[in-house]
Amino acid sequence: MSLWNQARRSARLNPSIIREILKVTEKPGVLSMAGGLPSPDSFPVEAMRQACAKVLAESPREALQYSASEGFGPLRDWVAHKMAAMGHRVSADQVLITTGSQQGLDLVGKVMVDAGAPVAVETPTYLGALQAFNPYEPIYTSLASDADGPLPDAIAALPHDAPGTRFAYLLPNFQNPTGRVMPEARRAALVKAAQAARVPLVEDNPYGDLWFDAEPPAPIAARWPEGTIYLGSFSKVLAPGFRLGYVVAPTELYPKLLQAKQAADLHTPGFNQRVVYEVIRDGFLDQHVPTIRERYRRQRDAMAAGLAEHLPEGSEWREPQGGMFFWVRLPEGCDAMALLPQAVEAGIAYVPGAAFYAHAADPRTLRLSFVTLAPADIADGVATLGRVLREHIEATAEIAP
Repeated sequence: MSLWNQARRSARLNPSIIREILKVTEKPGVLSMAGGLPSPDSFPVEAMRQACAKVLAESPREALQYSASEGFGPLRDWVAHKMAAMGHRVSADQVLITTGSQQGLDLVGKVMVDAGAPVAVETPTYLGALQAFNPYEPIYTSLASDADGPLPDAIAALPHDAPGTRFAYLLPNFQNPTGRVMPEARRAALVKAAQAARVPLVEDNPYGDLWFDAEPPAPIAARWPEGTIYLGSFSKVLAPGFRLGYVVAPTELYPKLLQAKQAADLHTPGFNQRVVYEVIRDGFLDQHVPTIRERYRRQRDAMAAGLAEHLPEGSEWREPQGGMFFWVRLPEGCDAMALLPQAVEAGIAYVPGAAFYAHAADPRTLRLSFVTLAPADIADGVATLGRVLREHIEATAEIAP
């Protein structure tokens, strides 16, 4: 008998399949399209170096000391102004700086979810959100979805009487894993349905700045500010290693999120916050982010061309208009999880799609990231993936009765 009697909820803590796959891809010669990692070539190293030096020269004591749980005041002001420019007018007092937007998801789960409480998610949805919510023991409702996102009728059908759906978790912009973006009409319809059903919304937007051809519509939170929690991140536009994100919450909910933050880690590192603010305060992102978009657009185009050339008949995908991912559905009879060892052995890694479903996973799906490899490597990797799939299909056909 074990000495350590673990909490029941610990049974719902499982390793991230993406992190486990990334360990495998350390094998020499493997081209990884698995991790949702920003391209390190996009990191503004010199701007960060100068900002670090300035912060340590001008405010070293403050930067290295404990600081406010809410976050660095000027950075919160910056976030509030950014939200206003997107059509969502909020006070800086509604902005909570978090240790990455992943912590924001954890805080939402901690404050909003009881064991057995219903939580609605997209089909499929972000794996990291499921991992963040799982320890609080929700019961998931998978929202029926199409190429534009969840269907309004699925939101309208959610139960709002006791115990009530605590919230619906949505990723409107270049969703992880599918890459889809919700058009204006779908956003408006979802908000209308959620208001009628009295189901709050959690809007996660780490990829919204990474559009290639057209800026996404205004945030869902701008349409229903009192009923929506908004999560944002600096990881995809600056550097993920700083672990900097933020939550914009309705005034009614903010104090409890703040208390949960205080209990978790007191505050997000003040040095990191000050450095990032120093980098972005004078409009740096207005010049920097377009360079990321152009880089990612070229890589997206390389993957689109490779998929069209090399994937076997019966494969399905849509070309994303932003973000970092292609979502692929393999031909009938293919299981992306079962095929992964063969793909890695051949020199290519991806994330099987099954991990992104709360229920009824589609084994034929997989996610490919296009932002960490050069276009030539993307072409080689997709060609390898196509060869593995064709060999599997041919072998399966040979043994079929």
